[in-house]
Amino acid sequence: MTDNLLAVVMVFVGLFLIGGVISLFKQGIKIGAAVCVVGAVMAITAGVLWW
Repeated sequence: MTDNLLAVVMVFVGLFLIGGVISLFKQGIKIGAAVCVVGAVMAITAGVLWW
């Protein structure tokens, strides 16, 4: 059960970072958005593979 909980948390963190990407892109901070995209992809991938 703990493994599934950690996977859900990782996916949630990835979705949170996607929200940050949208926010940073609207503000014109493209470098920060790119960093958040990388983090979001890694977090969602980790969550899916952990499941």
